[in-house]
Amino acid sequence: MTKKSRLPETLNICLTSHRFPILSRATDHGFLWPIAKGLAKEGHKVTVLAASSPLKKPEVTRDGVRVLFLHEGAKNLSHMNFQMAVRQRFAQLHKEDPFHLVHSIDKSGYRIGSRKKEFHVAMAYDVEATQMSQLFAILAMKQDTLGSMITTALATTYKFLTTYYGGDRRLLSTADGIFVTNPQQRIILERYYLYPDYHTYTVPYGIELGDLTPKEKSLELRKSLGIPENAHVAVSITDMTDVQELLPLLKAFEKVAIKKPNSYLLLVGNGPKYKDIEYQVLNLALGNRVVMTGAVPATELEDYIVLGDVFVNMGSRTTGFEPSTLEAMAQKKVVLGSEVSPIANIIEDGRDGFLLRPADVESMSNLLVEIFSGTMPADEIGDRARQKVVDLFDTPKMVQATLEAYSKILLNTGLYKKH
Repeated sequence: MTKKSRLPETLNICLTSHRFPILSRATDHGFLWPIAKGLAKEGHKVTVLAASSPLKKPEVTRDGVRVLFLHEGAKNLSHMNFQMAVRQRFAQLHKEDPFHLVHSIDKSGYRIGSRKKEFHVAMAYDVEATQMSQLFAILAMKQDTLGSMITTALATTYKFLTTYYGGDRRLLSTADGIFVTNPQQRIILERYYLYPDYHTYTVPYGIELGDLTPKEKSLELRKSLGIPENAHVAVSITDMTDVQELLPLLKAFEKVAIKKPNSYLLLVGNGPKYKDIEYQVLNLALGNRVVMTGAVPATELEDYIVLGDVFVNMGSRTTGFEPSTLEAMAQKKVVLGSEVSPIANIIEDGRDGFLLRPADVESMSNLLVEIFSGTMPADEIGDRARQKVVDLFDTPKMVQATLEAYSKILLNTGLYKKH
């Protein structure tokens, strides 16, 4: 039996993620950066293995964090499958200065995990490494009819079985701990995936909101989009990969447009189904009332969010918090979210936002009319939404919670004992 070492005070941590934007805005997976920076600030050694850098540099060291972009530079790694490249580079670095723990944000660390005993390293994953988000997408389509409930139950079971036996079970068997961002994921991990709850750690580090100061509406942007000054605006950000996901919102807005002729819907984004969505907009005779912006640079997204009175996000294809929704809350917007998405764990329905079934056209249109009519205390709801986000996503708090989880994960491996 190997003698247990004392739990080290200074950890050598390896983070792996296919994408690791350093210069991104808050809404682009950028939550990783403040966590890595925070860990380094606490005196721990942090190395990140990522795929490619917009700057095309193979290595960047910033704020005490060393980031290696494996698909830049080194010929032997750049043509290799990313998981393989991660394992190879990790093995090299591990030989020079052994890591205590690997935290894989997606599946990229799996090949290290499958050899963790050989490496004598603890292995943690984010829940995003599993295919759980596909279950959320199916659950979102459920309607209140018996047929729909049965169909949804069958589809969920089928999807779960194919993803679980098609890779998730193998991945989870290599994990010493899993990070989730909300209680819903935790329950699904235990109930469906039979993953022990005591190895699951909830840290809501799904986002860094950067500068939280409320911004002024840009009159220039409003003008360029052709939206009149006194108009009511609902904003939704979409990747336009699924027409069905947007259809209930368009149908709800059709009813709103009749009752409130000075209301506009701003659809921000581009994607493969752009033309199909445009067809639906024209079909519902909403041509001049729905503004489809096309692709918008990440740095300008916030200006579009600020332009709205309401922010609508009925998407449920993610398991984590959707950054733009949180950003809308931070900007004091009234948010309409899906009751089957993780945002349901943050929004208290009717108090700091509203939660709806994605297919509930009637409730959506009634709410929008109420907000646009001024019969609802929108300012109070917006203030409470902002406060909720500011309290919840406090970076120093998240760094501490991550470190506590790392300590527990290391102790659970049996390789270490407490001081």
